[in-house]
Amino acid sequence: MSQSDMSAEWAPSARPLNKKDFKTLGLSSLGGTLEFYDFVIYALYVDLIVAPLFFPSSLSEFTREMFAWGIFAAGYLIRPVGGIIMAHFGDKFGRKQMFTLSVALMALPTFIIGILPTYETLGSFGILSPILLLLMRMLQGAAIGGEMPGAWVFIAEHTPKNRYGLGIGVLTSGITGGILLGFIVTIIVKLFFTDKEVLDYAWRIPFIIGGVFGIISVYLRRFLSETPIFKELAARKALEKNIPVVAVIKEHKMACLLVALVTWSLSTTIMVGVLITPGKILGGIYKIPETDFRIAGCIVALMLTIGCILFGWLEDKIGTAKNMLIAWGGLAITSLYFYASLSINMELSTLYFNYGLFGLFTGAIATTPIVGTRAFPPAIRYSGLSFSYNLAYALFSAITPPLTAYLLSPEHILGEYFYMGAGLYIAFVAVLGALTGLWPLARTGWQPVKKANI
Repeated sequence: MSQSDMSAEWAPSARPLNKKDFKTLGLSSLGGTLEFYDFVIYALYVDLIVAPLFFPSSLSEFTREMFAWGIFAAGYLIRPVGGIIMAHFGDKFGRKQMFTLSVALMALPTFIIGILPTYETLGSFGILSPILLLLMRMLQGAAIGGEMPGAWVFIAEHTPKNRYGLGIGVLTSGITGGILLGFIVTIIVKLFFTDKEVLDYAWRIPFIIGGVFGIISVYLRRFLSETPIFKELAARKALEKNIPVVAVIKEHKMACLLVALVTWSLSTTIMVGVLITPGKILGGIYKIPETDFRIAGCIVALMLTIGCILFGWLEDKIGTAKNMLIAWGGLAITSLYFYASLSINMELSTLYFNYGLFGLFTGAIATTPIVGTRAFPPAIRYSGLSFSYNLAYALFSAITPPLTAYLLSPEHILGEYFYMGAGLYIAFVAVLGALTGLWPLARTGWQPVKKANI
């Protein structure tokens, strides 16, 4: 049976969630939490640990920070390579195998980062320290490139279509829960160790814990089963016979563009609103103490996980167009409000409430995989989502940090309103996200070409 002869269904038939569904969602979400923790823990230590320990002190502070953030970006730039390779085999041989491999590929480099020698430790061979860190970060990027699209496809093909949005939302909340876990671990390290102890050895603890988390995730995924849609494709011999990504590029350009646009919204929201804001904006511009801005990070990450579930649930209730208008429209408004409300002497309670409200609407990012997963036919779904999502993420992750720094500089385009730079950027991509919800492909997903009766 050819791809175009297949049913237009992109998810299992409508039915109530059963015990097996809850097990699949639970194990997949927890595994995603542990893996994403491994990936983001680097971002939470870029300025405090990576810049001073992995580069020579002879360099200026600015130069060391740029190199440290460059290694951070490398993890995003390599994502398309890992994503395309894993997706290729995922479309050919099964979702579950690649779903498990991505976790193993993340755990090893995370653990190795935790035991890497620093620049000063290696003496005349100090240059090897940042090189090894770069290699480990690239392996992490390759792993996450396969993990996130693979996880979304895995759940989309397991969850009943009347609970499709909720399933994707719950999984996305689990993945973003890794950010929350990262903030919590860094707060614990801060509370139990002095600044000198953190620089000497305690910074290694979160990375070593991450490696252990990875092993747990690999074990958990042994209990998952292959998706019913892939099994059906294999049984009908309807798997893509050519290279899947080639079919994606030739036949599904509009789907790729759609996913790229909503990925821009997602990547900017996470990178600027959740990862950069606590340290760079709250701690850097507004001089909020480290423990306090990390607590704020916990709050925004917690509300993000709740928001993902909320907007996933809302998808099933009111449909894509209305859901994306509420989610992304709400993010645009709360983004402008939050960044405009910041001041050096503001009350912590006000900061936490405003950041939490903003965090709830960052849950709009759950609509990205909701729209993107169903934009491609089942036979090349993993490759289509992985190629377009990871390529767009690599592009926008490369331009977002310097663009954000530019917008936050009083010497550049915004002048005296520089403090609104991050808020304006997030509001812009949020409006873009709301508009994509009007696209028919976003609302209905891929549909096979109907053959005329002869």
